[in-house]
Amino acid sequence: MYLKSNISKFPNKNLLKILLVYLISYLHIPLFAETQKIFIKSCYDGDTCTSISGEKIRLACIDTPEIRGKRAEPEKALYVRDYLNNLISGKEIKIRRITYDHYGRTVAELYKDKKNIQKHLVDLGLAKVYKKYAYQCKWSENYLIK
Repeated sequence: MYLKSNISKFPNKNLLKILLVYLISYLHIPLFAETQKIFIKSCYDGDTCTSISGEKIRLACIDTPEIRGKRAEPEKALYVRDYLNNLISGKEIKIRRITYDHYGRTVAELYKDKKNIQKHLVDLGLAKVYKKYAYQCKWSENYLIK
């Protein structure tokens, strides 16, 4: 109550706003747009991994062969999964969180040694750009037929 009643008496409201913005930015609350370092525990398939903290991560903008289901290609899917596990499991990577999917997984881009993992998989022919969600990754624009 005290703060609310005294804000109107504050001589320079703009200065108060600037101070609040500075304090909030100083706290460094992680936002979706920035990258953070994490460790990957394992990858379930070619586009889904788990961090050592238990965060389920769906690799943004790509689609890889399915291990199970109607569209399953188990041999290809296991190859991509094993390749991805060899590349990033047990290693520190950077993550750029974008959103959450309908399963509650974090949708994100992953980077190892400044290399975008999704783009790398597409370049090797192990993944395809997921056209429906390609807008989430700037690099994927170059892979879409216009």
